[in-house]
Amino acid sequence: MPPDAAPPPLKIISKAEKEQLAAAREVKERTKLSLVLMDARVKVAEQYLPQEQYEMVFRELGGFHALVIDALEYLAKSDTNRDKVLDNFKRFEIGLRTFTLRLELIHREMPPQREYYLRILMREIRDARAKAMEPLFGEIGTKHTSP
Repeated sequence: MPPDAAPPPLKIISKAEKEQLAAAREVKERTKLSLVLMDARVKVAEQYLPQEQYEMVFRELGGFHALVIDALEYLAKSDTNRDKVLDNFKRFEIGLRTFTLRLELIHREMPPQREYYLRILMREIRDARAKAMEPLFGEIGTKHTSP
């Protein structure tokens, strides 16, 4: 971390977001809701950017980051042998793709002290996409027996 870099934002999901996520009964519903909440966070961050309210941009991106982590953990805890859950891993990965370009545009507008976190966030989004794809191609969740 560069010495002049701003500290990363707190990764916090708001109480209202937690309540909405808790109310989602099915994996599909929760995955879609997570993506909607992430989109809302990035939209708000994009609105603060022209006003140069970088602290607010960071706050929203921290919430976005927390939602990404929460959604991935929720999917990982779900039964990965079920087709519905695997479909939602795919839905989540496709949804994350849409944020990559938007985060890159925010990254370009941030001052040098704040761009370090954006690089970390974009790397974590790339890693989250990879983790979301693993169950689709691997044998995660199945038990192997020795011959």
